[in-house]
Amino acid sequence: MRTPSVYIAEELMPYLRAQVSKKLYMEGMTQSQIAEYLGITQAMVSKYLSGKYKRPPEEVARKLDSIADEVVRVILFGGSRAEVVVITTRRLFDLFQSGFLCRFYSAYSGVSEELCRSMFSVQRDRGEVLEVLNLALAELAKLEGFPSLIPEVRSNFAYALPSPRGPEDVAAVPGRITTARGRIFALPPEFGASRFTAGVLVELGKLAPGIRSVLNIRYGDDVEEAMEMAGFRAARVKTGGLSEKEAVKSIAEVFESETYDAVVDEGGPGVEPVVYIFGEDPFEVVDKVKKLVESLEEVG
Repeated sequence: MRTPSVYIAEELMPYLRAQVSKKLYMEGMTQSQIAEYLGITQAMVSKYLSGKYKRPPEEVARKLDSIADEVVRVILFGGSRAEVVVITTRRLFDLFQSGFLCRFYSAYSGVSEELCRSMFSVQRDRGEVLEVLNLALAELAKLEGFPSLIPEVRSNFAYALPSPRGPEDVAAVPGRITTARGRIFALPPEFGASRFTAGVLVELGKLAPGIRSVLNIRYGDDVEEAMEMAGFRAARVKTGGLSEKEAVKSIAEVFESETYDAVVDEGGPGVEPVVYIFGEDPFEVVDKVKKLVESLEEVG
């Protein structure tokens, strides 16, 4: 049976592995190191480097080249094999979900393009959430002042489906957002990748369903002043000494009667003070962070 997984294994993965191997080799990695990351033999890496692999149609090749670039960046930033597998799986799934690969899979398998699309359409809402969060994350990474706002516990950026029932309905950044080599580094968002920020959005789904996105940043006197200059409406809570469940509820409950741009968590013993920036979607959150960065420049 020529299922989508067989199509991926036979038609896509050889070319994708070859492109990743070539790019890593050009960056100075040895064949044995490349083989270890990709979970293949050194002999297979050598074969790929010599050009012995099947090339897919040009349209597909361009998409796979883009995935290869992303995978290589993750590896060079020190990402694990597990992270490489997750990213690759998510990107290939997205190409099916968008319908792009269905035309090519149909020609390969004899299954109609419509049937292919129907197999993946049930996840379309999730795909849209991931796409929007990815785009907003890319905009966030362009902000020169954002790295200075990342707290010690690091930042996370989350976006929920409408009426989320649990963390599995909230997309966020696995491992959180950090800096590496002076630049922002974040893995592609996934559903179920966050527990705390996802918990906040799940609670907000009951109290203020229009608020579906959140990002946490550091707190400080300069941030406090910048929020005032930016005209933010901010609430305050103190989660030090609370359980995770209690902390999540205390942050969400401030929205019972009012809507806020931000919630300052004053923390407590063992809990770093942070600020949660909220919005209806990730782009609104990024716009608020931009205003905050501009105000911080004036404060500085």
